[in-house]
Amino acid sequence: MPVMNDSQDSTGPTASASPAGLLRRLAAMTYDVLLVVAVWMIGTAALLPLTGGETIEGVWRLLFQLYVLALTFAFFALFWLHGGQTLGMKAWRIYVERADGGAMTLKDAALRFLAAIPSLLPAGVGLLWCVVDRQHQAMHDRLSRTRVVHRPRDA
Repeated sequence: MPVMNDSQDSTGPTASASPAGLLRRLAAMTYDVLLVVAVWMIGTAALLPLTGGETIEGVWRLLFQLYVLALTFAFFALFWLHGGQTLGMKAWRIYVERADGGAMTLKDAALRFLAAIPSLLPAGVGLLWCVVDRQHQAMHDRLSRTRVVHRPRDA
């Protein structure tokens, strides 16, 4: 059974929603980066007893990087799958949903997360695409068939 989020009601998905703009997205991302760094710190602290507080080197370094990537995915996927919002998105009243207005699945979340990596890495060019896109979608929105919408407070 799909999870109904705040951007869906009985009259139809995102009835009063509009595409989220770049500034709103950047503001939410700023909040979320702080939270993700905290998750990384807690995740790293959990490994300190195993390393004796020493730097992780060799093949273990690659495993650690994959572990951090998995923590990051878990952070976003849990929020996207349960309500369609991270805490940063909630502060700015924006939601992520499938392009058809439905709630995201784990497959949708994984595709969006993986598409966002190359979209954001080259100086955020994929995110900046939402400024010129006629539907205000970033490259990772298009690639993952999702969209980010803003709902006004009274909706």
